[in-house]
Amino acid sequence: MELIRLENVCKSYRRCNLEIPVLQGVSLMVARGELVALVGVSGSGKSTLMNILGCLDRPTSGRYWLDGQEISSASADERAVLRNTKIGFVFQNFNLLARTSALNNARMPLDYSPAHPSDTDSSRHAEKMLHLIGLADRMDHEPAALSGGQQQRVAIARSLINRPSLLLADEPTGNLDSRTTEDVLRMLQRLNEVEGLTIIIVTHDENVARHAQRIIRMKDGVIVDEGPPAQSQRAPGGETASLLPPPGAQSHAGASQLKDTARAARTALRGLRRNVMRAALACLGIIIGTAAVIAMMELGGGSSRSIEQSIASLGASMIQIDPADVSVAGVSSGRGGRATLTMEDAEALRSECGVLQNVAPSVDCWGQVTYGNRNWRVGRILGATPDYLAVRNWPVAEGEPFTMDDVRGSAAVCLIGRTVADKLFGAESPLGKEIHLRGVGLKVVGILGRKGANVMGQDQDDFLVAPLTTIKFRVTGQRQATQSAVASFSTGSANTRSQVYPSQQSPLYPPQSSSLATDTPQLVRFSDLDDVWVAAGSPQNIPLAIRQITAVLRDRHHIQGGAPDDFKIRDHTEIAQTFAATSQVMTNLLLVVALISLIVGGVGIMNIMLVSVTERTREIGIRMAVGARARDILRQFLIEAVVLCLTGGVVGILLGRGVSVAITALLHWPTLPSLPAIIASVAVAVTVGIIFGYYPAWKASRLDPIEALRYE
Repeated sequence: MELIRLENVCKSYRRCNLEIPVLQGVSLMVARGELVALVGVSGSGKSTLMNILGCLDRPTSGRYWLDGQEISSASADERAVLRNTKIGFVFQNFNLLARTSALNNARMPLDYSPAHPSDTDSSRHAEKMLHLIGLADRMDHEPAALSGGQQQRVAIARSLINRPSLLLADEPTGNLDSRTTEDVLRMLQRLNEVEGLTIIIVTHDENVARHAQRIIRMKDGVIVDEGPPAQSQRAPGGETASLLPPPGAQSHAGASQLKDTARAARTALRGLRRNVMRAALACLGIIIGTAAVIAMMELGGGSSRSIEQSIASLGASMIQIDPADVSVAGVSSGRGGRATLTMEDAEALRSECGVLQNVAPSVDCWGQVTYGNRNWRVGRILGATPDYLAVRNWPVAEGEPFTMDDVRGSAAVCLIGRTVADKLFGAESPLGKEIHLRGVGLKVVGILGRKGANVMGQDQDDFLVAPLTTIKFRVTGQRQATQSAVASFSTGSANTRSQVYPSQQSPLYPPQSSSLATDTPQLVRFSDLDDVWVAAGSPQNIPLAIRQITAVLRDRHHIQGGAPDDFKIRDHTEIAQTFAATSQVMTNLLLVVALISLIVGGVGIMNIMLVSVTERTREIGIRMAVGARARDILRQFLIEAVVLCLTGGVVGILLGRGVSVAITALLHWPTLPSLPAIIASVAVAVTVGIIFGYYPAWKASRLDPIEALRYE
């Protein structure tokens, strides 16, 4: 029964515009179980004929049947399946994968078998095969640690692992010594006699050809002679034990895709392990890019949180109202040039603006504070009411706050920040001690909680606050025309003995006429407030609070429609949003730069993979020769690229976190761990691996098997 039949097969190659014929009308028939030697000098076409018989190449014209199947026009995948299931190859140069054990070299065809054996079954089957050919003690050795004969035995074990119907041996003894040559030839004869394996040996050595049952001679692309050898050197057939173990267990075909992916992943990982340094260099760009993404995102998040905390330290939903400037005879007086805010205004805001939770008027002061032989120029001195602490959300850490009774009585008390306490008192407790400001003694009744620096970098703890009337009347010496404002703002109206000044004063100047006031407005500097601080309760209430404040103050100040306000409203929530937006913009810019690093790393992966494809062209050819389909090669190299990027992403995440921790520890910059950044980095790493790894993988899958095997 015939196994191979060729009818008028021709093969030619085109080099530029020149067509070179190699096979010219070859017709041939090989019976099942026959041992044939294909003999001819170099250039006779015998290797090309073997490549066509082995489905590595296809004829230019003519027809070819293998085991009753016409395969001249078969697709690449169909020919790959035939190479895996029906054909085994033994090459002259062994074609073993370097840096790969004998066991993994022998089991390679099982990785692409349509039967989908498990990894355990494949290894067990390869171990049995190596044991039968006498390499039980060399399974873990790489080709470089094996002799030529041992390497050829591994190649024979690989060719027989799938129990093929046809074994093609291309100069199987060309690189062996005479003794090893005889051993290999006897092994092939035994396979033919005991197993009934059809074997075609391609050789130019007449001594090798005489071991065959039939010799086919070729010259210039045609068969010139065929027949039995003149003198047979066949080994005696006394041994009948099977050289091949039974086939390994098969997996259910329904899980083929999952099995294909799993074994492609194993093959890819083994490929990466063979060249760890190249893999590490390929990951370097992804590692740097991912680490940059993580570090930049965590720095940006820490900066945003720091800004939010700084804004929050100003007070929850705080609004600050300042006097506006005024122009006198065309000259702007600047801020505070006109008394546009009064105590009555603050009281009106408290009573008429329902959305406001707290209202705190204040006046500013500057000066040097002394205690004993120490002195300190305080960053900010403020006269306010107790509600100021509620507006600023500023607790008293030690001692107690002053009260409205202290405001009504202009009590000589104060609260100081932690910086002032450290500068004036050092390790000594300041509670109950008296400090002097502009010659006025103030008793320290409390120490404010630590606030730290604000968004502008100013130390908020370098601060002193005292009752508004104490600063206004006793420290700065500016006396109001009347005390009615203080009385009306307080809960009581009676004067106390602690008040320094009488409740009423006689006017020093005659009243100003209306025409004179219109022509020459005077700057009043006796009853004004520097600020009014209010709390709206929540950020959502701020727009409504601003509308209510504007309506009340415009009505009280008799401002005509269309005229500008004589006050300014500062929304600190807007400041927070502005800083947060600015921080977000900077974070996004840094993120874009880091993503560019990732893209550059992806380009590096693609370059390394392209180099890898070039370096491993022969390996790809070997895999295709044992049955790997184009999609198997594509899947393997794509998985390698994804694994490289994913590994680089994981290492980059760890490196980025380490950089963030180091920055926080050494430079004291705020950082904030970002889970979305970690997830995004992994996703980007995988995406980069797929995008930039696809082209090299596709290029590898498009290689022609025979051209890949010939690549040097």
